Amino acid sequence: MNQPPDSLAGPSSDVPARTSTTRVFLALAPPDDAKDELAQALRPAYDAYPRMRWNRIEDWHITLAFLGEIPVTTVPPLMPPLARLAAQHQPLQLAMHGGGHFDQRVLWSGVTGKLEGLHRLADDVRTTVRDCGVRFPERPLRPHLTLARSRRGDHTTAAEAAATLTSFSGHTWQARHLHLVGSNTGRGPGPIHYRTITTWDLGHSV
Repeated sequence: MNQPPDSLAGPSSDVPARTSTTRVFLALAPPDDAKDELAQALRPAYDAYPRMRWNRIEDWHITLAFLGEIPVTTVPPLMPPLARLAAQHQPLQLAMHGGGHFDQRVLWSGVTGKLEGLHRLADDVRTTVRDCGVRFPERPLRPHLTLARSRRGDHTTAAEAAATLTSFSGHTWQARHLHLVGSNTGRGPGPIHYRTITTWDLGHSV
């Protein structure tokens, strides 16, 4: 699946200028049964903190490289080299484990398993993107799934919600796909809604 959808084919004369860029990242995603397991562990936090900005379960992911806002024209050239890269990496055994927070605002669940392979995949993804001439924010990889954000001014909810995940240990699952994801939809006070642009199988020859 190497061709971008119409939304990434480039701006036309009747499309507003804002669509000439897109916000994208590369990620792994847990399978549905692993997400359901984590969602079950989160039920007490869902009930106790309904005003948190909870991410949709279908949007949970492990970010490998956040490219930020880039021109839509730079996306199609990334696809062939990323497809080749995915074919060179084998699926990874991972699991979700525990929870925590960033800056008392962002609630997350941690990731365990084949972390050496995960870091190697992330390094190769980032190198491939840079080799394609795309510059992006250099952030250290901290494998996690972002689950929710506290409202501005609320400096306790995320930490309290994280405590409900202290003993959580999910079952092992296999990450089989590398996803190129866009997050231009749903901006505003509510959760961001992601869309998958394309997906490549790990370890699948191209």
